[in-house]
Amino acid sequence: MSTPHALRWGILAPGGIARTFTSDLLLNGFTVTAVGSRSLERSRAFSTDLGIERAYGTYEELVGDPEVDVVYVASPHSFHAEQATLALTAGKHVLVEKPFTMNEEEARGVAELAASRGLVVLEAMWTRYLPHMRRVREIIGEGTLGEIVSVTADHTQHIHVAPEHRMMDLHLGGGALLDLGIYPLSFVVDILGLPDRIDATAQLTDTGVDAQVSAVLSYDSGAMATTFSSMRGAGPNQASIIGTDARIDLDRVWYAATSFRTTTTAGDVLEEFTSEVNGRGMHYQALELERLVAAGETSGTILSPRESVEIMGVLDEVRRQIGVIYPSEN
Repeated sequence: MSTPHALRWGILAPGGIARTFTSDLLLNGFTVTAVGSRSLERSRAFSTDLGIERAYGTYEELVGDPEVDVVYVASPHSFHAEQATLALTAGKHVLVEKPFTMNEEEARGVAELAASRGLVVLEAMWTRYLPHMRRVREIIGEGTLGEIVSVTADHTQHIHVAPEHRMMDLHLGGGALLDLGIYPLSFVVDILGLPDRIDATAQLTDTGVDAQVSAVLSYDSGAMATTFSSMRGAGPNQASIIGTDARIDLDRVWYAATSFRTTTTAGDVLEEFTSEVNGRGMHYQALELERLVAAGETSGTILSPRESVEIMGVLDEVRRQIGVIYPSEN
């Protein structure tokens, strides 16, 4: 398929994030042909609201639809590996919500299955594909910052939920790390690569999930990064990349379409960038998936399946240090 927006999308699990993503797809001219849920009633309500032609009451029906080319997996983390596998086995390309899976082992299995079948699987870390992040990587590649010495980023929200909510449930991968911490940790890996050392600490809830988690990522080059994620309060949600010659300060909210400034060590502003996106900007990741399929490629450079697996390894190490173990891993 060589033309833009040639793929026909199917939406698996019609929750809030799926609604936002699908709205962006439709707003930007993509084709969405079907939605699938374990509840036919929910599926029909979603399809009616967004004008999608077909609604299914099982995921098997969705991935079996011959008029679906790519499946967007938007279920809770604990189901990502199972449902990505279901779609890949049915011959569909897959965009799976972040985090890619619950752990590195699951992630590797999904990536290897996609590669063996010649299919595209991408983690829906939408921040990577936004215009401001593309420009950030260009500036770094041009050498404007000099040697990067530190990166800082936070993702903090006030999430007040009942103890039975999925965010408080170890079985569903609850806690700040996989929902919120994935953003700054993926950001650091994007800028500096995989760390040589990780030091993490956290505050846990009565249900055993992490309410707050911080990590220091150190590199043999001397570079260091700090990340902080919390469900207990909304912070600045800003990020900075500091080099020997200049720095980039990303404004609130840094992981969404935002603005940034590049400033020299002397305080001179070299560039001010403001994002202009149609909708929220979640369609850029879909555009990359379609580009890969059209080019006959299964792995791009913005976020490859291999890197998604490696990032899950970073999350695993953070969890090991803070003492969070999911029941499925026992």
